[in-house]
Amino acid sequence: MPTIRFRSDVSSDSFWTRITGQRWSKHHYFVFVHTFLSYAMLHATRKTLSTVKPSLIETWTSNTTNPIFPTQQAAAEFLGVLDTGFLIAYAIGLYICGILGDNYNPRRLLAFGMMASSIVVLCFGYLTETFHVYSPMIYSFLWILNGFIQSVGWPVEVSIMGNWFGHNARGAVMGAWSSCASVGNIIGTLIASYTLFMGYQYAFLIACSLLFIYSFLVFFQLPSAPWEVSSEMVQEQVNEENLDDDELAERPPPIGFFRAWLLPGVIAYSLAYACLKLVNYGFFFWLPFYLHAGLHWPESYADSLSTWYDVGGIVAAVLAGAFSDHMRSRTPVVFIMLLMATVSLYIYAHSPASYNWNAFLLLVAGFFIGGPANMISSSITADLGKCEQLRGNAEALSTVTGIIDGTGSVGAALGQWFIPSGQHWLGWKAVFYGFIIMIP
Repeated sequence: MPTIRFRSDVSSDSFWTRITGQRWSKHHYFVFVHTFLSYAMLHATRKTLSTVKPSLIETWTSNTTNPIFPTQQAAAEFLGVLDTGFLIAYAIGLYICGILGDNYNPRRLLAFGMMASSIVVLCFGYLTETFHVYSPMIYSFLWILNGFIQSVGWPVEVSIMGNWFGHNARGAVMGAWSSCASVGNIIGTLIASYTLFMGYQYAFLIACSLLFIYSFLVFFQLPSAPWEVSSEMVQEQVNEENLDDDELAERPPPIGFFRAWLLPGVIAYSLAYACLKLVNYGFFFWLPFYLHAGLHWPESYADSLSTWYDVGGIVAAVLAGAFSDHMRSRTPVVFIMLLMATVSLYIYAHSPASYNWNAFLLLVAGFFIGGPANMISSSITADLGKCEQLRGNAEALSTVTGIIDGTGSVGAALGQWFIPSGQHWLGWKAVFYGFIIMIP
């Protein structure tokens, strides 16, 4: 895997300058907060399905006269199909939306995607249950459509962050920022665990309402880049990055999709992320179900416990990102964490049915799996999309992000197809051993 080199000779004169190597204006705070919370809301709506799977299986199989599925295993396999369909549509959408993010206004694309996703998920989780419309075809159409719509989020958000935060700050800033997905997972899980007693549909209703409301804040308050604000902001960014004035005075021309694949490191990291995202999304989609069906804990109990995996990912994103800023390359940090991930997965596969032990081991597994996943999809992707070969010539960040995350989603999609059948025929330990093999 190729190394990524960057400068570290940045002077400091304030707390944030010492931490990130860049002065922050109020616009930097707005951008960080709004992109962080907007993607957290997107992930919260996405996470809701995985947290209510036991309730959905019970609903789909409990009708003795006309059940949707004859057995709980059949219902679980259909959920695996939904996850796979979501990720395939998500992967296709990432390739497309990555290009769109480099050609059109990212703020408008993001706001539209958030609003559309909230409406689709509301139909999927709330309206179908409220009006007792139980149709596998409708469920499939809505969830796959949601996968395509939500693909607008990550490449556009990474592009906006890359426009505002300098190369030297990407490890610390992008590391902390990339924890937004894990924070969203926790938000979605907690919403579900505290509303399940009313019915699983209310978890979807609350998550969708938050996403819909926040889409308006994004549309009206999120500046996509310094050139949208003022010439003074452009000049400040020029000084921070040691660029020519023309490089930030207006938006650079976008790069072609196929040329972006040929940038140094893009193919290597795309393939590595395909394996890693399979494992990370295996936990994302199936951890609450495993804790409920495999360890026989109550559904709300299992949902709360599963958040420890995301806590580990948050801590790793912040620490590993900041640490990598002080190294010549981020690659060794990723490599060492992935080696430790294989050990943590093996230990977790043999963990006892103890809440405290599971919480601790999930924290460790989340640290060593979620950390590298967050680094590849954020700070490393930002480095690749703003590499020296493109300096002042083309805008590629959104396209590169779409390529890497899209390829990762293809790998994740294949994994979700086999997990429910694999655990049924071989057991949950075999699933975890499969995860170990997939760690690159």
